[in-house]
Amino acid sequence: MSNGFRITQLAAVTARFVTYDWAFPRENAAAIAAHWQTRIARAPGMFDGTVLLCCDHAVADRAARLDLFATRYATFTYYRDTRHADARIADARIANAFAAIVPWTSDGAVLLGEMGARTANAGQIYFPCGTPDPDDIQGARVDLAGSAARELAEETGLALPDEAETDWVLLEGEGQLAFLRPVRFPETAARLVARIADHLGAEAEPELAGMHVVRGRDDIDAARMPGFVRAYLADAFPPAR
Repeated sequence: MSNGFRITQLAAVTARFVTYDWAFPRENAAAIAAHWQTRIARAPGMFDGTVLLCCDHAVADRAARLDLFATRYATFTYYRDTRHADARIADARIANAFAAIVPWTSDGAVLLGEMGARTANAGQIYFPCGTPDPDDIQGARVDLAGSAARELAEETGLALPDEAETDWVLLEGEGQLAFLRPVRFPETAARLVARIADHLGAEAEPELAGMHVVRGRDDIDAARMPGFVRAYLADAFPPAR
C-alpha cells in the first residue's frame, strides 16, 4: 500500500466488453447535463463521446481480469467529480480503469506529461493515458495494451521499443484501476524530451504543454500529480538513505 493505493505486480491483463445496466445515468440525468455545461464553459473543446468504465474485476495469480461497459463521457465526469463528495452515489462496482505506458529512460528517469490548457485536466502531470473508448474494442475483447501504446504515440510521438517489457503494475484506489506498463527506452531523458518537443511543436493543438522528468522523490509534485502517479513514483524511487 502506498499513499492509499494498493500496488500489485501483474504478468497479464485481460479485459472484455460487456453490456451493463447502470442506473446512475437515468437517475441523475438533469445533474449530469448541468455539470457538463459547467465543464464545457471552462473548456469548450471537450467532447461528450463514449468511454468505457469497469463494472467488475478480479486479480489472481499475477493476472487481472476486468469487464468494461460503455457510457457517455459527461456521465463519467459527473460520477468521478461527485462520488467522493456525495457517498450516496458511490458504487463500489464502478471504477475508472485505464492503461498507461510509464516511459523509463536509459539514465534512470521517468517521463510524465503536463496536460495542455485546452484539456479537461489542464496543468495536471501524469503518464500519457486516456479512458478506454470504442476504438479499443476488438470483438468481445478490450485491448488495454493497444490503448496505452496509442495514447503514448498520440501525445508524445513515441513508439514502443521492439523489446518492450510486458509486465504491468496495478494501482488501485480512489475509484481508479490504473494499469501501468513500465517500459525502458534506449535513450536518455534529455534525448526523449527533445524528441517529444519536436512532436508537440508540429501539432496544431497538442494535448501536452510539455514534459516533466522525475529522477527521485524530490521531483514528485504533490499538487499537480494525481494520487496514482504519486503512489507509483514513491514506490519506484525508495527514500534516500
